[in-house]
Amino acid sequence: MNTFPKKEHLCGEKIITRLHQQGRAYIAFPYRVVYLVADENETEPVRVMISVPKKRFKHAVDRNRIKRLTREVYRLNKHEITNFALEHSLKFHLSFQYVSNEEESFEMLEKKMKLALKKLILNFSEPNCKK
Repeated sequence: MNTFPKKEHLCGEKIITRLHQQGRAYIAFPYRVVYLVADENETEPVRVMISVPKKRFKHAVDRNRIKRLTREVYRLNKHEITNFALEHSLKFHLSFQYVSNEEESFEMLEKKMKLALKKLILNFSEPNCKK
């Protein structure tokens, strides 16, 4: 189901701080992905946060456009990570941070989002890497 309801958004200062302090990160340019395996009492298999730094994009319209495109790209491709999480009884907190200095096209963002999600799945698919 291709929706991205509010309950799948990662919010709350404590949760976000914990994600950035204890989570692991990798780069799938133009995204920096920070992930953390969430507690078992989490209701959703995957909760996501998207951020675009004011330092790189001074105008709010530019930041909002990139966030809107990123949310749409995630919404269209989230089935990969949610299915993986459900199959393996995992719960994830994810943060997609936009690190490029230029605004990228929708097609390029979609390609990179697929790559980022595959990389995350690959990290947990290897038998000796369960963190």
